[in-house]
Amino acid sequence: MNYYVRQDEVEVHHGEEEHGSWRLAGAENGCVNGVHMGISYNKLEDYRTPETHDDQEGFCVLSGSGWARVGNQEFRLTPHTSFIAPAGVEHTVKCDDKNDPLTIFWFHAPTK
Repeated sequence: MNYYVRQDEVEVHHGEEEHGSWRLAGAENGCVNGVHMGISYNKLEDYRTPETHDDQEGFCVLSGSGWARVGNQEFRLTPHTSFIAPAGVEHTVKCDDKNDPLTIFWFHAPTK
């Protein structure tokens, strides 16, 4: 088992011109209890349809700027901003400028 993976070694998931993700580590890399992580890019200047999950999702902005909505809270995103979307809570992001997309590290972790 490799405890590491490089972004160029995995295929983009939900890859579209405006949005996509690379799932970088999961059970195949030693993560346990449903934990997995990756990197997403977002060039959309409008909010996408909000998502919800059965687990919590954490985020850290690597580059770009924009806005996030988690539940009824909306807040500014800049590099090194971190936030959590609790299990069952709607969340979405948008970027300020599609020519400078948001790049976000994310992880999923169970709540129990």
